Amino acid sequence: MTTTPSAYRRLAQHLDQHSDGYGPLRGTLGPARMGMIWLAANLVVTTLLTGTLFVPGIDWGLAIAMIVLGTLLGGSVLVLVGNMGTRTGLPTMSLTKGSFGLRGSFLPVAANVVTLMGWSWVQAMLAGVTVNFLVEQATGFSSPVLFSVLCQLLVVCLAIFGHSGIARVEPWLALVILAFMAYIFATAFLAHSPADFAGIPQDAEAGWTPVAALDVVIATAISWTVLSAEFNRLARTQAAGMVGSGVGYALSTVLAMTLGATAIGYVVLEGGEALAFDPTVIVAAFGVPLAVVIFLSVMATNTMVVYGMVASVVNMAPSRRVTFLPTAIVLGAISILGSTWLALLNQFTAFLVVIGSLFIPVFAIMIVDYYLVRSRHYGRDILQGKGGEYWYSGGVNIAAVLVWLIGAGGSLLLTYVVPSPIGATIPTFILSALLYLGWAAAAGRIDRSKRPHVHLLDLPDTQRAHADR
Repeated sequence: MTTTPSAYRRLAQHLDQHSDGYGPLRGTLGPARMGMIWLAANLVVTTLLTGTLFVPGIDWGLAIAMIVLGTLLGGSVLVLVGNMGTRTGLPTMSLTKGSFGLRGSFLPVAANVVTLMGWSWVQAMLAGVTVNFLVEQATGFSSPVLFSVLCQLLVVCLAIFGHSGIARVEPWLALVILAFMAYIFATAFLAHSPADFAGIPQDAEAGWTPVAALDVVIATAISWTVLSAEFNRLARTQAAGMVGSGVGYALSTVLAMTLGATAIGYVVLEGGEALAFDPTVIVAAFGVPLAVVIFLSVMATNTMVVYGMVASVVNMAPSRRVTFLPTAIVLGAISILGSTWLALLNQFTAFLVVIGSLFIPVFAIMIVDYYLVRSRHYGRDILQGKGGEYWYSGGVNIAAVLVWLIGAGGSLLLTYVVPSPIGATIPTFILSALLYLGWAAAAGRIDRSKRPHVHLLDLPDTQRAHADR
């Protein structure tokens, strides 16, 4: 008698067979599809509300300029790390094995999972607060915790279908979100001219400077870079990944942050109070269309965030015991429970600073290691659980860990103790990159052989790594 597999078993087998497990993935998507995925990803409520932080603390026009500059600078890091995913087929945190070591990479992986979990909580809460606001206005019933949980539950349901489900859903969400954003921009600029927005008096007591705004915008890009290779490995070619992610990320960030700065400026021009990072303030001004943008953006972005957490854990070490579906269910359950912690919303700016401090040095090390030290080549030893080219000393590259600690400490120092006139993010990246490159040169580790680029799936089978049983 033949037993029909359960729905759970069928889904688990489907995910494992379609490359949502350990190891490299071969991309199939072109630049347009990649661009739409990245467009949907960052047309998100947190990016929008980040724009509300800057006005009226600094001039509206200057805020837009800092948004554009910071997006281009931070986006260049995102594109370079994402291209490593296209070239190898590996997600972001798996790529840290090349520079940090097969076991040393556990440190950035752990930091990444914690960071992404925090992102998922914040976004679910903002969606829940927004939905609660509308429901309370219509019925008098109020339970922001309940609606936050329901929003995150829907996100987890979408995320368990893996990368193929995301590739289908994200572009359509992007189109709907763009349509509603166009309506909101039209409403704001039909009521007030750009000159009116530029003429909003600055509030020095808000504590913002152009450099501080620039740092936050770059930190936003860094926070997205933890997922860049996850999604750029879906690209068919390097050009598709770099163009799609570059254009999609830049356009979505500039649009979302500009919408936030404009929306809060509209509130001020209409005689309201500029309460930054509060979705109910701007939803009250623009109504249901803005609430739809916030809700759909959370569905689009948080799905990718939960997927990224799962991919990080599944690819941490080769093991047939750690597979996509059960990992998604466990992490999804934690993300749902954490979405009840609404007090985290009051710490969002500090949260961004911590992300920047932790990951700017990581990405500086990764970029230098892959593009300069290893001549744009990682071999199949990176898929092993032990030994090989990336084992270093007991599986840990002590130099990379030390540079990471120095970079993170320097970032916090420049942020809170000795404020830098050019911000903390740029000096931290340069310092970390130079320290790691200097170590590699002194240790004689720079590869000058100019090996040809080969996707990990195209390397000989004799180099394949085997999963631990």
